[in-house]
Amino acid sequence: MPCDSVSPDAIRFHLGKAMPDLSRRLAAEALGTAMLVATVVGSGIMADRLTNDVALSLLGNTIPTGAILVVLITILGPISGAHLNPVVTMVFALRRDIGVNASLLYIVAQIAGGIAGSLMAHAMFELPIIEVSTTVRTGTGQWIAEAVAAFGLVFTILAGIRYRADAIAWLVGLYITAAYWFTASTSFANPAVAIARALSDTFAGIRPVDLPGFVIAEFLGALLATALASWMLADQKPAPQSLNKLKGAD
Repeated sequence: MPCDSVSPDAIRFHLGKAMPDLSRRLAAEALGTAMLVATVVGSGIMADRLTNDVALSLLGNTIPTGAILVVLITILGPISGAHLNPVVTMVFALRRDIGVNASLLYIVAQIAGGIAGSLMAHAMFELPIIEVSTTVRTGTGQWIAEAVAAFGLVFTILAGIRYRADAIAWLVGLYITAAYWFTASTSFANPAVAIARALSDTFAGIRPVDLPGFVIAEFLGALLATALASWMLADQKPAPQSLNKLKGAD
């Protein structure tokens, strides 16, 4: 299948419009991921400065993240699909909604954009531009949480595309808002964001040494969601008895 070909689902996701050229799509992915990470890191810094209550800080980090996802998917979805996440791009590549070469470039753009967003957040709050996180995030519970977070995100996207493509932005934003609170890891669910957060020694950070466990769990969760969605959301074939009844009616 050609590199830039898309399925009917992808066309619906792009609101029925022809897809822009690859350079514009890559720019959208980089910009969107940068804005997402700047929001995650920046709101974490702001929340941490305004209160010593960890629960309140998490709430102050959660609401902006869910809100910016609604905005970014709404405005960038028609350009690139607003994947903003390597596991999402991997899933669309497996579905042949995006070619292998384009998907690899998407992932590079997402990681680069995420790092830029982290650096920008530091600059806004007058922190050292380049930091290495010391926040410990490891252990079986954290890895399971990341697998669950990525599973839920991907299943939400695939089910949304199947049944409510017009609501994707809100579905994803609301899912991540909820997952911040019901997962032990606070729902990174995004390798590009995790890498960027490793370069921020702030409320939102993660130690670089803890990254592999998170990234592996995220990809595994996404693959499980893809497998389940391919079965659960598949079109049903009419049963033989129903076909016979229809023929008899004729």
